[in-house]
Amino acid sequence: MTDDHGFTEDQKQYLEAFILGIAGRRGITGANPTASSAGANPYPADSMAIHYEAQDRAVASGGKLVPEEIAKRQKHPFDIWDEIAANATAERFPKGLDVFRHKFHGLFYVAPNQDAFMLRLRVPGGILPAHQAEGLADVAERYGGGYLDVTTRANLQIREIAAAHPIAVLTAIDELGLTSRGAGADNIRNLTGSPAAGIDPQELCDTRPLCRALHHHILNHRELYGLPRKFNIAFDGGGRLSVLEDTNDIGFAAVRIGPGKQVDAGVYFRMLLGGLTGHKSFARDAGVLLLAEEVVPAADAILRVFIVHGDRTDRRRARLKYLIDRWGIEKVMAEATAHLPFAWRHAPSEIAEPRGPIDRHGHIGVHRQSQPGFSYIGVLPPVGRLTAAQLRGLAAVAARRGSGTLRLTVWQNLLISDIPDAAVDATIGEIAALGLATAASAIRAGLIACTGNAGCRFALADTKRHALALADHLDGRLAVDLPLNIYLAGCPNSCAQHDIGDIGLLATKVDAGGDDEVEGYHIHVGGGSGAEQRLGRQLFQLVAAEALPARIEAILRAYLAHCRAGESFHAFAARHSDAELLAMFAPVAEEA
Repeated sequence: MTDDHGFTEDQKQYLEAFILGIAGRRGITGANPTASSAGANPYPADSMAIHYEAQDRAVASGGKLVPEEIAKRQKHPFDIWDEIAANATAERFPKGLDVFRHKFHGLFYVAPNQDAFMLRLRVPGGILPAHQAEGLADVAERYGGGYLDVTTRANLQIREIAAAHPIAVLTAIDELGLTSRGAGADNIRNLTGSPAAGIDPQELCDTRPLCRALHHHILNHRELYGLPRKFNIAFDGGGRLSVLEDTNDIGFAAVRIGPGKQVDAGVYFRMLLGGLTGHKSFARDAGVLLLAEEVVPAADAILRVFIVHGDRTDRRRARLKYLIDRWGIEKVMAEATAHLPFAWRHAPSEIAEPRGPIDRHGHIGVHRQSQPGFSYIGVLPPVGRLTAAQLRGLAAVAARRGSGTLRLTVWQNLLISDIPDAAVDATIGEIAALGLATAASAIRAGLIACTGNAGCRFALADTKRHALALADHLDGRLAVDLPLNIYLAGCPNSCAQHDIGDIGLLATKVDAGGDDEVEGYHIHVGGGSGAEQRLGRQLFQLVAAEALPARIEAILRAYLAHCRAGESFHAFAARHSDAELLAMFAPVAEEA
């Protein structure tokens, strides 16, 4: 008797044994998992030697490799295809450190919250052609839960993938011309770029070619995988839509240099290093100016310094920020010169012209492009979630009305570009027919929530559900005219970057008496990035989720009652002390 996949149990056992036999003949069963990094490498000398040598130095200096480092050396995650296939045939999820290795392929086993895989993609710069979007919708329907999530790295995730389907999903993704290679674990995550690159009237540089160039550079250099920890890179072209580049390990920010300075006039990129807002740190200026063609080599050089000298003994400190804290920017830059084909062009940040203004509502609604007679339209999926049918429908709209391109943003939404002015109204109608909005209140336009505990084992609250409940409550009671960001993060890893929200909510568990706990949040206020760079300050602790809407309403009512004309929430919070804010917020909360 066959199962739903057409195999008998005997056939499944045969296939599993056959695939594992191939794996064994290829020598990818690995070394003793308890062994230290000392001794022979499990692979001959190759591009991974830079990692093995770094591990050896860590052990020689008295350190102890974390399990993930041992896992990468014992059995390289890119060499487990046959084991993934054997598991799929047996309808079996990975165990132990194989869960970590699967993340190199973009596959996250998210038990116990979901007994399923989540697949994270690589969509460089967030640019997604319509045909690929249609294909992803098909994959989500056939192998997943029938929906996709837009992430804060302008990326897509497919969830609820069964144990039998990872090979089918990876194959389908590859045949679409996409990849999930290195989308998780200790790798360079999806590259983000200005969402309106190439169409933004204010931009200094179109970042799309740079995102693509670095994306393919990474894909074709195996040694740029298996870093000490994950790594984020962003490109900002100086347009009206930013990309939060100062929250990344490396941020490249386009600047204009006028005549009469110490370098030739023109457009350059400044390099920012060590952003990690979940660890209370923005990226710091590296003190150099780069031409566009120098950006990829510069990123490669910094990555190689991190590979050699990043911490492989403490996962909590295995980020570029901590290497910079230990060494200083100057030493990091000096070490990077050994990997550069050119000399650093040192220059102070002050010689650059000020960055143009950022439109904090520029990712929602209709906006003129730099191309006369055309506009882009920002579409708002509720807290970043799209059904497969909606994504397929948006792809069709983009192909029919625009240039066939969807642009994902770091605000968990997307843009459809190149809409002729005469077709804007019809396009808005077609988007509305899909159940999606192109206009939103300030509260909904700036609302971001991570996956939450519905699908992430680290999250302590159902952030997406709570975000929607919060928006429903506030929209019925308040009218906020200026842009407002409310970010809900399910855990301190802060995928939703609660530290830079006007209001940042960090999930926690709240004592409900006895042995009972309920979901709740710590409340931070006054965060921002770019010209408003500031970490939020925690004002309230342990607010139960059911009490959250009233508490946030009280905060916003106090802001509206006491702010100056035209004053943003960020500016309002910045000019008051914690004690002053609490004095204003608490009495209103009691009356609300």
